[in-house]
Amino acid sequence: MTISTTLLMLMAMAYLWYLVGRARSVSVVGGRSKASELHSLPAYYGSLCAVWCALPAVIVLLLWKVIDDPLLLKWVLAAMPEPYHSLTGNERELLINDLTNLTAGHSNSSNPVLLAAAHHWQELRELSREWLTAAVITIGAIGGAVSLWRIQKNLRARPEIERLINVALILCSMVAIVTTVGIILSVLLEALNFFSKISPLAFMFGTHWSPQASATDDVFGAVPLFAGTLLIALIAMVIAVPVGLMAAIYLSEYASRRVRSIVKPILELLAGIPTVVYGFFAALTIGPLLRSVAESMGVSMASESALAAGLVMGIMIIPFISSISDDMINAVPQSLRDGSLALGATRSETISRVILRAALPGIAGGILLGVSRAIGETMIVVMAAGLNANMTVNPLQAVTTVTVQIVTLLVGDQEFNSPKTLAAFALGLVLFVVTLLLNIMALVIVRKYREQYD
Repeated sequence: MTISTTLLMLMAMAYLWYLVGRARSVSVVGGRSKASELHSLPAYYGSLCAVWCALPAVIVLLLWKVIDDPLLLKWVLAAMPEPYHSLTGNERELLINDLTNLTAGHSNSSNPVLLAAAHHWQELRELSREWLTAAVITIGAIGGAVSLWRIQKNLRARPEIERLINVALILCSMVAIVTTVGIILSVLLEALNFFSKISPLAFMFGTHWSPQASATDDVFGAVPLFAGTLLIALIAMVIAVPVGLMAAIYLSEYASRRVRSIVKPILELLAGIPTVVYGFFAALTIGPLLRSVAESMGVSMASESALAAGLVMGIMIIPFISSISDDMINAVPQSLRDGSLALGATRSETISRVILRAALPGIAGGILLGVSRAIGETMIVVMAAGLNANMTVNPLQAVTTVTVQIVTLLVGDQEFNSPKTLAAFALGLVLFVVTLLLNIMALVIVRKYREQYD
């Protein structure tokens, strides 16, 4: 029996206990007409039975799935002939991989020992699923029965349910914290492993990036990657900031309600387009167009360039800047507009000298968040800017970025512990720190210069 089937059975059982618990609470006080004598509403007593039916069973199911495969695999390996017991390291991993593929039906083998072990593993898995289903149903039934037995007129069912919901909400909020800590530790540990083999100074200040060549300090200079990242981000923001800000001003201050209801959804639709589509647009349309224009002017331009990638990335970020700026402008009280106009200022003067100054902290924070978005973009750069680590400020040349190199270093069948692969984690750590600093800066600007209006 599959896990999904077991969960469906558990959900059905929990709902059944909900109905039984609700009916039991009503019968305790002698009927629905006397339900007001209960401490809580009947639905809370039913929910209590459903929760204590499902919660212990789900915990057992999760623990079972954590220890299930490792334990079964240990039994399978122990049952194999003696030569297979002495395997260690990569040989053992290859054996486990072969058994996994055979069990899943993704490969064939003529080795009778492997076939027998795979068949044994499959039988143990089926037996384990049967025992798991029996355990889940039994524990659910016991939990529901105990909760049903506890139902009395004075049982504080509502506070108990609310405490359980509070604990569930706290655990859900902890998921983000635990995930963030796990990401930081995984990247940091591998980056420290890289810096134990390659000098941090050579990495941060070196000007030559060619990790495929060797594993020495002089080929892991990341300055060309930082330069390419900043160049493309700068071009993108030069496009996105004025266009996005002007679009926000028009939609907030000049556009009629009908025009705004049509234009704003269309503008924000750009944010929902996958970045790979922008990459195709840059590689197949913008890049050749810019190159033909440059050649007609007698200027040499690479087929893949920072200008093409930055231009399309700027178009992608426009709705991001526009949406945040529009929210900040609309947050400015109407009384400031009316006061400025009453003193004789024109509409444009009111916008430039009153509204934008009042909304400036939020707009600046949105721009910094847009910079973070530009720095972290990958697909557009891969398809439009190239993979060459050129240290140049010429937007007509091909460049690469930190995110592109992270993808390049981790693609393919490579030794994980080599400096070439570990360099991706060092780049990821730098990118994480830069993005974090930009986000913190945006929050500081918004909080420090935010105006409080009545």
